[in-house]
Amino acid sequence: MNSKYLFLFLSLLILNSCSKNPETYIEHLEGYWEIEEVQLADGTKKKYTYNDTVDYIKVSDSLTGFRLKLKPGFDGTYETSNDTEQFTIKIENDSLNLYYKTPFDTWKETVLSANKEQLKVINKNKAVFLYKRFTAIDVTK
Repeated sequence: MNSKYLFLFLSLLILNSCSKNPETYIEHLEGYWEIEEVQLADGTKKKYTYNDTVDYIKVSDSLTGFRLKLKPGFDGTYETSNDTEQFTIKIENDSLNLYYKTPFDTWKETVLSANKEQLKVINKNKAVFLYKRFTAIDVTK
């Protein structure tokens, strides 16, 4: 085999094995998340050092779920407005997309990465949201 073709074959094999499978992101979506940083389409970044609300994401077996804004209390409880954003999960073109629907709007977010500690999504305005896993602080202990 020509060394040029061998190099090309090995390069393609390595690139393919390094590709992310967006389906693996689904298992990490569920839980409490707080915004750490937002990068706008123009490159401007905004860091969040404090959040008075967190997002709670729940995923069902049928690839549907919801997101709910919660306000954590110092005693480990949460307040909510009960305004849930329902979504459907679809894998399209090697991407994991969340299609949201509320009585007021519909939109799509694409999950760029998700693991135990971080969640990164991009919206239709090309704003990239970086979330970190939220851990409640219980001052009653």
